[in-house]
Amino acid sequence: MRLERMANNTRYPVVIPDRNRIFRSMCAHNSMTKKVEELAARYGRKTDVIELARELVEEQYDISAFKWAYSPIITPSPQIGVARWGLVPYWVRTEKEAGEIRVKTFNARADTLFEKPSYRRSARSRRCLIPSTGFFEWRHEGKKKIPYFIYLPDEPLFSIAGIYDVWKNPETGEQVNTFSMITTDANPMMAYIHNSKQRMPAVLSRNDEERWLDPRLSEADVLSLLLPFDENAMEAYPVKNDFLRKPATDPSILEPAAPEQPL
Repeated sequence: MRLERMANNTRYPVVIPDRNRIFRSMCAHNSMTKKVEELAARYGRKTDVIELARELVEEQYDISAFKWAYSPIITPSPQIGVARWGLVPYWVRTEKEAGEIRVKTFNARADTLFEKPSYRRSARSRRCLIPSTGFFEWRHEGKKKIPYFIYLPDEPLFSIAGIYDVWKNPETGEQVNTFSMITTDANPMMAYIHNSKQRMPAVLSRNDEERWLDPRLSEADVLSLLLPFDENAMEAYPVKNDFLRKPATDPSILEPAAPEQPL
């Protein structure tokens, strides 16, 4: 361990969550800085579908759930998929309900995955991989909130366990692909960083990726893959708080914060 145009055409109600209340308990910022071609090579998938959304999903230094951002997802399909962060279950009836529920489904807890109505069907048969080059969490020190960027030095592109669903807007007929990121108990490094809730994304080993997508897995098998990732394979460093105000494509988002000067 070492600490260191598609969007504009979508009719959707705007629901602004209380950011100070929500982000303390959620993993809501991912990073995916690779090109579409690199994704295809890494996962052995085709790019016909994602090509239509290339500008929305590649070289994104901060994919924010709060912005209902697009993200690439990997499913059993031979194509790389595209979905929006904040799962809307298939049974939601109205746009208003969809807008309200999606701000509550950024993350799905591993320990209640098969209990929550919003997640149950997807957990059984609609599991996905969320490609990542790193993610962000906040450490709380008194009134200070210190953002950290966490990554895998030996895996420049790794996978976080996710679930997805397809919601059909009854008013427009549009089909919307959405997903949730699964979280699990924090390992010791992540418990230090995310000290308010001690949670972390469920990072999968490369050997478990295709197994995670297998719809034949039992509930017990699914849960066995959602353990805390080895802290010795992870590194992290503080970043500047102003990264939230920068465009998602700005590489300076990942610049380390300057160390504090002693008094």
